[in-house]
Amino acid sequence: MFGAAAAAKPLHNPNNDLEVPAPGDLDSISSLTFSPASDFFAVTSWNNSAYVWQYNAQGQTFAKAQNAGTQPVLASCWKHDGSGIFLGGCDKAVRLWDLASNQAVQVAMHDAPVRQVAWCPQMNLLITGSWDKTFRYWDTRSPSPAHTGQLPERVYAMDLREDLLVIGTADRGLHALFVTQPQQIKTLASQLKWQTRCVSVFPDKKGFLVGSIEGRVAVSHLSEQDQKDKNFTFKCHRLESEIYSVNTMSFHNTYGTFVTAGSDGTYNFWDKDSKQRLKAQAKAVYPNQQPAPVTCGSFDRTGTIYGYALSYDWSKGYAEYNPQTMKPYIMLHSCKEDEVKPKPKAPTAGRK
Repeated sequence: MFGAAAAAKPLHNPNNDLEVPAPGDLDSISSLTFSPASDFFAVTSWNNSAYVWQYNAQGQTFAKAQNAGTQPVLASCWKHDGSGIFLGGCDKAVRLWDLASNQAVQVAMHDAPVRQVAWCPQMNLLITGSWDKTFRYWDTRSPSPAHTGQLPERVYAMDLREDLLVIGTADRGLHALFVTQPQQIKTLASQLKWQTRCVSVFPDKKGFLVGSIEGRVAVSHLSEQDQKDKNFTFKCHRLESEIYSVNTMSFHNTYGTFVTAGSDGTYNFWDKDSKQRLKAQAKAVYPNQQPAPVTCGSFDRTGTIYGYALSYDWSKGYAEYNPQTMKPYIMLHSCKEDEVKPKPKAPTAGRK
């Protein structure tokens, strides 16, 4: 059962979440994405492979499929009907993994590793972002891109919500566009002073979140008036003088709240509208007491489960990595309503 009582909590699981049995050869985990149509989720890894599990409300998981590539897989996204998963990575290509046949076919190509992928069901379009400083549109039946957009720098982060696409690049670049108007790119100045790690579009599409390596999140709006009135930043994933990267952010589709997760080994739930942290989770650590970084995570389609992965993020280099003790873990957290439901804004004291 999710959240069942445990005699002694492992160091990597202080919140008593459900641990998914992982393959023994699993390397650092680059993405964890849920099917938009059924109770399945996918995980991609630096070991060149992608995996699919099924899960249920009783807290059971079942390994269903594996796809082995030739180079590390950096990104994944599902087709809207849950029939397949797009996989992008260091081989510069994107493959569509059809789950019924367990076959993967190449559907996109770049000139450098593919860092981000997104599927736009309204237009039957695959969107890819690469370190070759381009984003590209693909009709998956054609070997040539339907559109190639030039960017000033490498693509590090990307998020698509319906028709709004936001791309974060190296040198803190932020670019927003509507998918139907790929030539009209709105470039925005980042509120953050350090490298962008992740972006997430608001449910109402009026703006987006930006997370950086400096343990800080920016709440950014698209309209100039909202930028003046509503933009703000806040610190998170810090412990005294230690500052950790914000690696992943996801919005809750029902409540519009969001979760951040970072290299400090924690994930926290927030409400941007009331500017409150709803819940802070306990920190996952390795046996050497170093934080176990949360490298990726997302909500399932119902918003009742938050899936996340713990794995070494290479921020301290190869010399600090011990594969025997710093293993990757796949975790499922059962979300309680008070963690994800907005709370009334605390009244501010007026002048007496």
